[in-house]
Amino acid sequence: MNEDKFNVGIRKFLKEVGVTSQREIEKAVRIALENGTLKGNEKLSVKAVVTLDAVKLNHTVDGDIELG
Repeated sequence: MNEDKFNVGIRKFLKEVGVTSQREIEKAVRIALENGTLKGNEKLSVKAVVTLDAVKLNHTVDGDIELG
């Protein structure tokens, strides 16, 4: 296995996950604020799941996002 290629591949994937996930979270929260579903002072539970079927990896990260 080429460690450098492996590391670069992981980093590219995680960067894409981070960037696209942030955009989607921001969009969803703004829509919820506009339609009154959220008030703007909530603490939102968030979960990210990464799966890698070839090696049976299922990794979950839980956290919170505070709005106010």
